Amino acid sequence: MPANTRQIRRRIRSVKSTAQITKAMEMVAASKMRRAQSMVLASRPYSEKMDELLGHLAAAVGGFEAPHPLLQRREPRKIGLLVITADRGLCGGLNSNTIRAAANFILDQQKPMKIVAVGKKGRDWLIRRGQNVVAEFTQMSDVPSLIDTTPMSHILIDEYVNAEIDEAYIVYSQFVSTLVQRPLIKRLLPVEPAKVSGPNTEYIYEPDVSGVLGQLLPRFVEVEVYQAILEGIASFQSAQMVAMRNATENANELIGDLTLSYNRARQASITTEISEIVSGAEALA
Repeated sequence: MPANTRQIRRRIRSVKSTAQITKAMEMVAASKMRRAQSMVLASRPYSEKMDELLGHLAAAVGGFEAPHPLLQRREPRKIGLLVITADRGLCGGLNSNTIRAAANFILDQQKPMKIVAVGKKGRDWLIRRGQNVVAEFTQMSDVPSLIDTTPMSHILIDEYVNAEIDEAYIVYSQFVSTLVQRPLIKRLLPVEPAKVSGPNTEYIYEPDVSGVLGQLLPRFVEVEVYQAILEGIASFQSAQMVAMRNATENANELIGDLTLSYNRARQASITTEISEIVSGAEALA
């Protein structure tokens, strides 16, 4: 067998092995994606209702004569930033888009920052760029609980209460659909209660409005961080499934092109051999 046909056959086997791997990764990501999407969609109403309740509490307290520390506004001299990326790649431009959004935010602020990194991709990029990463969280579960994400939010809460930072923001990938994931920057602290719309409903709070508000504000920040983590996981699984599907389709197309090239090379080799045999027979005759 000529050298060129052997090389083509070797490359076809290599591409087939790659296609099998990407197909398996696509199926795994698809199964995880459905679970991650269901968790995101199930948690959104809870987060929205808590935001609404916080707005009602803020309206009931009124002018906040003695505002809660998480509601106090200060001149932003130092900023806290929570950057959420994935631990792994092979998900298209998901991680790079989130990192680009975080980089643009850092450049625009031009203020000292304390950064909490979630995920290896974002952590590695931030450390390479010499950013002040005060905490890092990697190897997150695909099905995290609120307890798993509480340490992340409490780092920012403690820093804000102790006046180590004056504002806190979160950068993550928002899950829109299986094909669309959008990088989003959201202010976390100070907490800004949503404005109450619709009929003015009065609630009775026990023991009192200020006590409930003081307990609810830290929980609100925890839920916001937890929701962002779920959004990031759903975005990663969706992006990886689409990326692996595209890779499998490209590999199959390449296999078809290589098979066609192999057949042409084989046909040319057979034609050459036949011509040599005929020429040798004529010479002997």
